Amino acid sequence: MSDGEHLVNPTQLTAQVTEGRFKRVLGTPSLVLFGLVYMVPLTVFTTYGIVTELTGGRLVDAYLITLVVMLFTARSYARMSGAMPYSGSAYVYTQQSFGGAIGFLVGWALLLDYLFLPMINYLVLGLYMNAYFPAIPNWVWIVVSIAIVTVLNIVGIIEVARANFVIIAVQTVFIVLFLVFSIATLSGHHVDLLAPLTGDGSANSGDTPKLFQGAAILALSFLGFDAVSTLSEEAKDSQRTVPRAIMIVTLGAGLIFIILSYFAQLIFPSNHFKSADTASTQVIAVAGEWLAVLFIAGYVAGALGSALTSQASVARILFAMGRDGVLPRPVFGHLNKRFGTPVVAICIVSAVSLIAIWIDLTTLSNMISFGALIAFSFVNLSVFVHFYIRDKQRSGWAWLNNLVLPLVGFALTVWLWTSLAPVTFLIGGSWLVVGLIILLIVTRFFRRPTPMLDLTE
Repeated sequence: MSDGEHLVNPTQLTAQVTEGRFKRVLGTPSLVLFGLVYMVPLTVFTTYGIVTELTGGRLVDAYLITLVVMLFTARSYARMSGAMPYSGSAYVYTQQSFGGAIGFLVGWALLLDYLFLPMINYLVLGLYMNAYFPAIPNWVWIVVSIAIVTVLNIVGIIEVARANFVIIAVQTVFIVLFLVFSIATLSGHHVDLLAPLTGDGSANSGDTPKLFQGAAILALSFLGFDAVSTLSEEAKDSQRTVPRAIMIVTLGAGLIFIILSYFAQLIFPSNHFKSADTASTQVIAVAGEWLAVLFIAGYVAGALGSALTSQASVARILFAMGRDGVLPRPVFGHLNKRFGTPVVAICIVSAVSLIAIWIDLTTLSNMISFGALIAFSFVNLSVFVHFYIRDKQRSGWAWLNNLVLPLVGFALTVWLWTSLAPVTFLIGGSWLVVGLIILLIVTRFFRRPTPMLDLTE
């Protein structure tokens, strides 16, 4: 790797963009907004019907389980982002902790959910817009959305951050109104306040494996904290701001998901929908018919925002993998000199996102969680290896921070991962086989070392 392609210490970076360096312009508020927009506070309604049917009305329980697991994992991300403030997220953390080969395969698994997350936003946007404008096919909305998001991401991260303020504002207005009208709808009626926790009495409401499977699917809702870590090279004082933003985003979004799902199930205590994919429209209509129109506006804004931020994140992971030669460096390893963004990677992600025209929501949801939970597992292990094994930080309370907590996080993420639907492992396993083949080609069947980032400069 040539000197111009090395990553350097954050204190040595300037505001000028070169072929291998980003502008450091993001503070904690922008990072938190980026993570929240990526997660989409209204994403609770994306998988609402699917998980509510699966768990027999115990969506709140599923979110509580997922939040506990994600807090352990977010803590591991926060610690690794402070120790390794570089673009690439779980790919970089695992690579530096376990070596290039394992790092590549984890990065490859992470790519699966990052490539699919923009796709799921385009898909649900098409579904809801088509429901309100049936004369315009789904694919038209999908293509137009991809074009808008691609242009914004090419122009630069500052424009993405500015758009995030508007998107969060629209969703916040809807959330407040939804809660107010839900409380108004419930007032004067006898309501079982524990129903969202105990289920609707169907067979699935007492099925623990189904509850865990639902919690595993919901892992896709928490990818925002991983996305924040991909912006480490664009954050001011990244060793302080990025870990802080990761924890704020995880806890804040988790509470929003739980509150929204709780009130949604109070006003619509059923798991039977006309369509599981668009079940939220039935639920919201109970709170107020006109509120459903505002929901569409907020949801479309959220879907666009999540697509915007998720495309930005996956493009930066592709850039990180291209910069150290694992993917073709001439294609992925350079930033556009005018915009300071990985333009080629952004366009490739947009092309892949066109699959949203044909794929279904359930498959997408499972596959995103499959890749995410693999990455989450190895980031937890990376804390143990980096701090406890390699740095030998074991005195005092260090054993709790560097041994117990990351290993608990690892066990919990593996537990969720194994709860996913069997077909998920068939598709995900095929993706990993493709990654292994690429790794064998790059290393000439491991006769050459896997290219790795130089973090010593």
